Amino acid sequence: MKKNLKTPSNIVGKRRHGFRSKMASKSGRKLLARRRLKGRKKLCV
Repeated sequence: MKKNLKTPSNIVGKRRHGFRSKMASKSGRKLLARRRLKGRKKLCV
């Protein structure tokens, strides 16, 4: 039987959409600032 290719992996999710990856780029830092202004409880994954 074939493996389900759409199974989400926590490690990959964190690497791509996590806080550290957002802080690594200028646009990511802007994004976090926008979400802070909006008053989001959760900034990223």
